[in-house]
Amino acid sequence: MNPAEALRRVPRENFIPDLIWVRRDDGWAVPLRRADDPERWLEMVRDGDSITTQVDDGATEKGTWPTSSASALHIVTTMLETLKVEPGVKVLEIGAGTGYNAALLAELAGPSNVTTIEIDPDVAEQARAALARSGYGVKVVTGDGTHGHADGAPYDRVIATAAVYELPYTWVEQTRPGGFILAPWGPTVHPDEPLALLRVSEGGTAEGRFTCPGWFMPMRGQRVAQQVRHETRETWEKQGKPALSRFGITVTNHGTRIWLDSPDNPIG
Repeated sequence: MNPAEALRRVPRENFIPDLIWVRRDDGWAVPLRRADDPERWLEMVRDGDSITTQVDDGATEKGTWPTSSASALHIVTTMLETLKVEPGVKVLEIGAGTGYNAALLAELAGPSNVTTIEIDPDVAEQARAALARSGYGVKVVTGDGTHGHADGAPYDRVIATAAVYELPYTWVEQTRPGGFILAPWGPTVHPDEPLALLRVSEGGTAEGRFTCPGWFMPMRGQRVAQQVRHETRETWEKQGKPALSRFGITVTNHGTRIWLDSPDNPIG
């Protein structure tokens, strides 16, 4: 089965909460409840764009910043294609969100091979319930994704659905040699906030390059100020606007190193 087939098998509306958030003209995000406008709710769910499912870490009336969402289907497909998940591959997902992506991973790898972790207890419970209703025996862990989930390690694939700018070394430790880590990168290197694909080596090092724009919400604890975004763009422009594929990442137990073109040319 390929990702496109998995998307056809898993109805997205089975995983989107009855309460979602829409942006008003005045900039505020306000709730849209399925019971109040079922046609608009279903239209938004089925059009394939990203859907905000939480704002400001749990606001109830209105808010500013999205803090949990269902990703747009095009980036979901891109990430699954990049990971090359096959039956029997063990996967750890960082950021369960609605549970929809975990269901897709379950279709590709088999439900018993998928573990997903979510820091927000309410969001985790919604994902757990949606997966159970849909018949997917995926393990949903409530906890801090930066710690991974050692009990299920080693994994063949680790996929994050929230952006980082320092990749937790626990993810490297919990990935088998030859396995892959796919994570969105925050706006600290390139203004397009790209995906990073890293391969884990026998020596406990993960290394790879950026692949394509991602634009994910940041992981809690790795949120950046708007000023950092501006500074990143200015630095990138001074570098001559290099293509994001020229940037690479090396992660060891000493930290994360960013480089341009070659690991021998570190820039951060």
